[in-house]
Amino acid sequence: MNNAFKTLGLAALIWILTSLVFGFGWFLYSVFFNNGNDAWISLLAIFCAALGSLPVLLVLTIALTLIRKLSVHKTHKIGWLAITCLVATVPYGLIGGHFLTDFFQRSNYEQQYILRSITGSVILFSCSIIAMLIVSKRVNQFFSSYPHHIYQSPQIKQKMETEQPAYALPESKTHSNKTFIKGIITGSLILVMMIPTLFVTSLVTEREQRQAEVVKEVSSKWASEQTIAGPYIFIPYNVYEIDKDKKPVLVTKHLLLLPDNLDVAGTISPEIRPRSIYKVLLYKSSLNSKGNFTIHVPKEINSGSLQLQDAKICFGITDFKGIEEKVAINFNAVNYELSPGLPVNDVDANGLSAPINLSIADIGKSIDFNMQLKMKGSEQLHFIPLSGNSSFALQSTWSNPSFDGNNLPGERTVNQNGFTAKWTINKANLPFGTILQTPEFNKSSFAFGVSMLQPADQYAKTMRSVKYAILFIGLTFSLFFIVELMQKKPLHPVQYVLVGLALVIFYTLLLSLSEFILFDQAYGVAALATILLITLYSKSHFESWKTAALFGAVLGGLYGFIFILIRLEDTALLVGSIGLFLVLALVMYGSRKINWYNTTTVNNGLASA
Repeated sequence: MNNAFKTLGLAALIWILTSLVFGFGWFLYSVFFNNGNDAWISLLAIFCAALGSLPVLLVLTIALTLIRKLSVHKTHKIGWLAITCLVATVPYGLIGGHFLTDFFQRSNYEQQYILRSITGSVILFSCSIIAMLIVSKRVNQFFSSYPHHIYQSPQIKQKMETEQPAYALPESKTHSNKTFIKGIITGSLILVMMIPTLFVTSLVTEREQRQAEVVKEVSSKWASEQTIAGPYIFIPYNVYEIDKDKKPVLVTKHLLLLPDNLDVAGTISPEIRPRSIYKVLLYKSSLNSKGNFTIHVPKEINSGSLQLQDAKICFGITDFKGIEEKVAINFNAVNYELSPGLPVNDVDANGLSAPINLSIADIGKSIDFNMQLKMKGSEQLHFIPLSGNSSFALQSTWSNPSFDGNNLPGERTVNQNGFTAKWTINKANLPFGTILQTPEFNKSSFAFGVSMLQPADQYAKTMRSVKYAILFIGLTFSLFFIVELMQKKPLHPVQYVLVGLALVIFYTLLLSLSEFILFDQAYGVAALATILLITLYSKSHFESWKTAALFGAVLGGLYGFIFILIRLEDTALLVGSIGLFLVLALVMYGSRKINWYNTTTVNNGLASA
């Protein structure tokens, strides 16, 4: 009964301390990364963590009872306790990953769920390891208090029975125990060092959002993205309808007449405006439009009911701030100046319009028009193909365009001198004709054009490189572990942490440098600094330039391999899989001669006996 109380007490102590460490970590995160806005939630986190992990208390109690009875050394028992904590935290990480992931973002749900599940499991496991370290003395006493003969190995018993010397075998077992527990600690440190990479990921996201805010702020004062629609003609008409009392009521409706043919040709001049450390890409454009209308009236509408004196020509535009000069259209050989405001918002919410002269005599005639528009904007220039047959041609000196929207250009040329693009659309491509009586459609579904965005792929590339952090940390720690076993110069866990922090700081260097210089140059500088730091540190510990050169070569190859993966797009997965397979093969080959159980010592000891 006394042993049962001791087991339950130790399990409860680890369980409570894990909850306290989790709450304290939450408090530190809120203070240093969230300005202390939700620090009070840490108290709630302690309570919720303890309440939600009650099943873990039962698991720990049972596991401690079973592990204590194992016929192994106490260091192995501590290792099995750590494995138990890992297994117990994984289900909570999977559950937490589900709640922390936006379920409605189906396109990216699986990736985010896996990332957050691993993150949650690592954090919870780290809290449990810290709790075990806090009560390490009590854990050692707990596993040491069990009768010694239970965990004696059969070999030792046999040697005792035959009265053979046993000086070699205990040394072998001690060496094996140290290797095992050091492997457990190293593996745990690899998982623990993944926590700082989460902060780096958050930092990359924050910097990317900051750049987006700067672009949005500058664009709002210049002009936002522009979407051009038109021109088109608005004509109201009267018609009698029967109301609910079955009486005829005069109702005013309207028609929208679209051009039969529309040709738009324009140029885009990019302008880069610096703001703080960022550069915002803006543009000015000059558009020349020409075409013709054929004034038709549907058969069901009496031409005498048309209110031609109220007819207007309309032109849709997104942001009025972008208009640089007055907008005039030459319609039927008469110039009309357009003013802000639309008679209806069937097609656009914002736009320009002007009254025009139409008469019954114009019905059935083809009327030519032309207009010139000079405007500025940012990010995008899109068009709505409101015409029976239309052609849009653009050219610019910007060499990094992104053609997007509902249609891609049929003809395009992109080189270092700029781009040219041409879209051609006919009546068969559109679900509407040139006469719209009840236009009900979403114009964004027909929009197309070009995006003028400043390449800011340094954040995307940095984020991609952070995803390989487990590879950097895992392989580097494994190399240190193998070398220290072969040279018998063990590293302290604190030294592993220092090396891990150096690997993590690489990403902050990469992020900060890439905001001032090209990403490739920033990657080279950050990688070189990290390689030199770890190489010199390994030289100081192992006291061998040959060993230091090995570390430098391995890290150099690893950083070069990751750089290639970042630059690749379609074949990144294939090249990455093959590369990782080769790396694993090299690690297995390099570790083939490691004497994990010190069997030579044992055999020599038995032979000499």
